[in-house]
Amino acid sequence: MEKKRICIVGGGASGLMAAIMAAREGACVTLLEHNERAGKKLLATGNGRCNLTNLDQDPACYHTRTPEAVRSVLDSFSMQQTIAFFSGIGIYTRNKNNCLYPASMQASSVLELLEAEARYQKVKFKYQEHVTAILPGEKETNRFLVKTQTWQYPADAVILACGSFASQIQGADGSGYKIAENLGHRVIKPLPALVPLKGKGTYFSQWAGVRVEGRVSLLADGTVFQQEEGEIQLTEYGVSGIPVFQVSGYAVRLLDEGVPVTLLLDFFPDFDRKGMERLLQMRKEQCPYKTLKELLIGLFPKKLIPVLVQGCTEIEEAAAKIKEFPVQITGAKSLEQAQVCSGGVDLAQINPLTMESRLVPGLYFAGELADADGLCGGYNLQWAWSSGAVAGKHAASDLNCMHSQNASCNDTAG
Repeated sequence: MEKKRICIVGGGASGLMAAIMAAREGACVTLLEHNERAGKKLLATGNGRCNLTNLDQDPACYHTRTPEAVRSVLDSFSMQQTIAFFSGIGIYTRNKNNCLYPASMQASSVLELLEAEARYQKVKFKYQEHVTAILPGEKETNRFLVKTQTWQYPADAVILACGSFASQIQGADGSGYKIAENLGHRVIKPLPALVPLKGKGTYFSQWAGVRVEGRVSLLADGTVFQQEEGEIQLTEYGVSGIPVFQVSGYAVRLLDEGVPVTLLLDFFPDFDRKGMERLLQMRKEQCPYKTLKELLIGLFPKKLIPVLVQGCTEIEEAAAKIKEFPVQITGAKSLEQAQVCSGGVDLAQINPLTMESRLVPGLYFAGELADADGLCGGYNLQWAWSSGAVAGKHAASDLNCMHSQNASCNDTAG
């Protein structure tokens, strides 16, 4: 039987995984990449170390409007299957606080081995090809024409894995959203996530450059939506750092919906407010000559102390600010400075068992283009591996089943 042709748009993490899985199923795979090489964004993940996945696959670590769909995809190609896949192509993983990295601690190792496996599976790479449209083909067996600025590629199935607006990497232009919309899909407004947040205040220049361990609480309409702990980075525009990144997707989405958002920063999570008051009172009793400002020396970075005591005359007031320092959020840094986007192609229009469009048979989605984004810590790459694997495998196997003359295969498909 003639091999079925699959065209994959996008050579990032999900596109490479989809290409390998489709080729392993016997398809003839062509991967179209906007840049001069594949995997540019992958090289930047985890500060160049490539956090492949996370051992803690709590569903709450993924944001989407259709959580059951995301769960289905992650179950279909699990974290354990991901580890086995990478072991099979030569990646030995190391565990750092549940985050799994390649033993080399180099993203370039991951990309090199993915490309090597893809080439071994006879995947054809076409670089600097910018897809402008996906059109119906002329025959039933060539259902699509993938049109670029210079060529057109006939295909029996197409996998859109072209990423989002996020990242400073050239080619992160969000063109996949427009292609999906032109094919009738609903796109939930893409907004930056895992991104620094900008605040309203006159004190930011005072604390700029400070890094401090603390807790971040996202407050909107009097409700705490999410809390995260870790190193908070205080900047000249507001706040950054992993705990801020973790709540940023919700914050940006709420702001876009017109809901005021405040971050409450807890600069001393070891104590509750009363405990903080007692600590400061004890320090005052030990050294009665100290001013309120001097009581904080040794507890907090020097540049942060004036901000914490500003407007305070009593220990109770200082303790309150230390435990719940409010930062009114006005927005986020640009999409180019975001690690991922929230939003994307509505997963309600995608079959989570196959990642095939419910609207356009033979069209599949993978990666960040769909409405699913994760927390820091390997979750976005796990979504890329899982969705790419499911899309690649089914794009090829469903085609083989569809075109097979074997009746039992048709029975299985039904």
